[in-house]
Amino acid sequence: MSNTAEKTLALRNVISKTGALENYARAPLGADATDACLQGGLRRGTLHEVFAQASHEVAATGFAAALAFRAAVKKHVLWIRQDFSAVEFGELAATGLLELGLDPEQFLLLRVADVESVLRAASDALSCAALGAVVMEIPGEPKALDLVLSRRLTLASAQKGVTAFLLRFAAKPEASAAETRWLVRAAHSEEKENWGQPAFRADLLRNRHGSLGHWVMEWNCDDGLFREAAADSRIVVSASCNRQIATAMESATRNARRVA
Repeated sequence: MSNTAEKTLALRNVISKTGALENYARAPLGADATDACLQGGLRRGTLHEVFAQASHEVAATGFAAALAFRAAVKKHVLWIRQDFSAVEFGELAATGLLELGLDPEQFLLLRVADVESVLRAASDALSCAALGAVVMEIPGEPKALDLVLSRRLTLASAQKGVTAFLLRFAAKPEASAAETRWLVRAAHSEEKENWGQPAFRADLLRNRHGSLGHWVMEWNCDDGLFREAAADSRIVVSASCNRQIATAMESATRNARRVA
């Protein structure tokens, strides 16, 4: 048996023995249909993935920030990103968080040089129960992000109940132990005369303990909750976004389930 296979088996045994993954509460997102698919809300103390559709990285960032806020409750959120990501996709700004109705003081930003530093910092952060969530913003498709790594992150998240988020830009999903996987792009707000509420097209492409779905979700900046847009409150079986991307996502999800 290879060294990687041995580590994978060891992680499986630890997770199955602790049973910790089944004990964490869920964070309701506020949108009824979405929460129903998630069996009450986003599961805390585990790993979630958010993928940005090409050119919609800002929307995916806002969506991940909202999820982290819901999961963290009143605790801090540590956001770890590579220098390259800041140059390529823009800075994470306090004014942007304020526009989402989020308190910038709740978010701690750490910038590092490379993906290895992101993962090393995240591993340390997930062992700190004072944090509510850790967001790892990683562009591209580094080899370090494999199934074994995702299981390690899942286990580390479960041990202290700190929810982990992988925010991926310019990447396609691979085999993963993540609880959920989202594909996000921006949507038009319903408001006609002012800025309106931030809106997202969110495809739930992986859900280990429930069904999948597609929604147009609005973020209520005053209440800190999502809601389904009136015209798109129903669940749609297939994604209405770019079919080539969606098909690749669905294929990768099926392969991940076979491996996981």
